[in-house]
Amino acid sequence: MNNKSYDRITERIVSLLSQGTVPWHKPWHVQTGLPRNLITQKPYRGINVFLLMAMNYESPNWLTLRQANAMGGQIKPGEKSCPVVFWKPMKVTDKETKEEKKIPFLRLYHVFNVTQCTGLKNIPPADNTGFVASKPAEIALNMPQRPVIKHGMNAAYYSPATDIVGMPDSSRFESVDHYHATLFHELVHATGHEKRLKRASILERNGYGSDPYAKEELIAEMGSAFLCGYAGIVDRTIDSSAAYLEGWLKQLKEDKTLIVHAAAQAQKAADFILNHQTEVPVADIIPKIKAPPKPAEVMA
Repeated sequence: MNNKSYDRITERIVSLLSQGTVPWHKPWHVQTGLPRNLITQKPYRGINVFLLMAMNYESPNWLTLRQANAMGGQIKPGEKSCPVVFWKPMKVTDKETKEEKKIPFLRLYHVFNVTQCTGLKNIPPADNTGFVASKPAEIALNMPQRPVIKHGMNAAYYSPATDIVGMPDSSRFESVDHYHATLFHELVHATGHEKRLKRASILERNGYGSDPYAKEELIAEMGSAFLCGYAGIVDRTIDSSAAYLEGWLKQLKEDKTLIVHAAAQAQKAADFILNHQTEVPVADIIPKIKAPPKPAEVMA
């Protein structure tokens, strides 16, 4: 494991949280979409999305120093790069079997926003296919293997035991976007069920305050942020209280791998919800029940 790479990324996220900025609550550029590489036009994924969005540049296009130089450009004096991560396969030898195998090795590289550059030539035309401006209701309705969603509840939750998402009626939320952001949060929890992605932080949960619970909540928050971005909405009723920030700061300082791994799992959950969509009648997700499951059986 490359501890220095994890440390660098965690330090950057901790720095933002210490300043009162929650990276996974950054507003999305609805018109320009997710951050992407200028040359390949491929959107960045996982933790890279939050790292780049936190830089607050209007343009979603990024490139390396080498790519800028290849396009005849230069980096403006005094401009600083943003680190992003990628996984590089590394060969290791098993001490017992002596067999070689490949394991993912976290590596860093550095990118600049196009607005930090001068003299770029032959800029490729923008490709917005990486940003899907879907209606949020359609994303929820078309989720493959969607759990039962029951409205009329007194709180939002996901119950792994019954594979049910409970939601208050939409009228109880401050806005329609807040309702969908909350629903996305619970649907991300549901992707961890054993019949979907079999995520350890759902299967091995030990109640509120446990390590799996903390990681699962971070996955759900980030996954909801990804889905809000694809849906073209922003959840503006975010919690940035001192207690909230202090909680995440404590978790990240205790586990330097948490933020990178949680973002990767959140991306995988969002991909699951968005892919292979099929049409489902709206009436199918509006059954009502009177009593929620017991607190011990649910994820907030």
